[in-house]
Amino acid sequence: MNDKANLPGDTPRYPIREVSRLTGVNSVTLRAWERRYGLLRPHRTPKGHRLYAREDIERVERILQWLHRGVPVSQVRELLEQPDTPARYRPGVDDWASQRQQLIAAVEALDTARLDELFNQSLALYPADVCVEKLWQPIIHSLEERWDDRLGTSLQRRTLEAFLRTRIGTRLYHANSRADKTHVLVAPLPEADSPLTGLLAALLISEQGHRVQWLDAPLPLQELNLAVERLDVDALLLASGKAEKPDLMRRQLPRLADQLGVPLALCGPVARIRASDLADSRVAILGDDLPVAASRLDALLTDTARDED
Repeated sequence: MNDKANLPGDTPRYPIREVSRLTGVNSVTLRAWERRYGLLRPHRTPKGHRLYAREDIERVERILQWLHRGVPVSQVRELLEQPDTPARYRPGVDDWASQRQQLIAAVEALDTARLDELFNQSLALYPADVCVEKLWQPIIHSLEERWDDRLGTSLQRRTLEAFLRTRIGTRLYHANSRADKTHVLVAPLPEADSPLTGLLAALLISEQGHRVQWLDAPLPLQELNLAVERLDVDALLLASGKAEKPDLMRRQLPRLADQLGVPLALCGPVARIRASDLADSRVAILGDDLPVAASRLDALLTDTARDED
């Protein structure tokens, strides 16, 4: 099928893969919005293939605007049908809070079956950046505040880490075969105590079309240059959820950035905590907000590729 088809009346129509490329919403989510909530009504060919008009693409963009403002997908249809809804509108029921509570309860109960259900449901109904912003990043922050050194919480942490390694790793494996952008190595900073920040960052970068090589354990700093060369990556993203040693931030990372032949970026809470240490370095500070950090990295890689051309 062509990327753009014409129906009688010369109305341009787009297949689902092209709508996904244009809007950043994957095909599974577009189908779920149609089937479960009636948010989209694409034309069907005699063989059952979906074709979307330009108006459908604009509707997807309006859906995304509401989702990024915190409105759950179950309430979006009503808002789309009321074009005069005030811009200050906020839903009366915080469905995101309910979903976060369910996820935290599943982690604390070590209920991986429930975690699996909630994980798959969230990524089927929402783009990955919305899931991370509204669900996964807040619950990880909340859980880390509860965990500290309390008895029994290490098991909760390791269970969640193992769960996300498996689920996100599987998504990366399948997405890498379709990736059409640059190759990014994502790794924890040396001495990082958890891979969770890097896992979420890897998911977001992959969803933007980049091929992602993810390491779940830190490498010695002196080996990162070798890893970039041997894995033939176009960028190195380091992630951490805590403040690292001053010498690492002020001397070692800037030195590494000078040695690498590709961009070196930093994301997660550490990027906010220690940004001043790296202000005059070549390390790209992407910030604590992971969806924003992923967008900044995408823009950085796009600019780098343009300069090389």
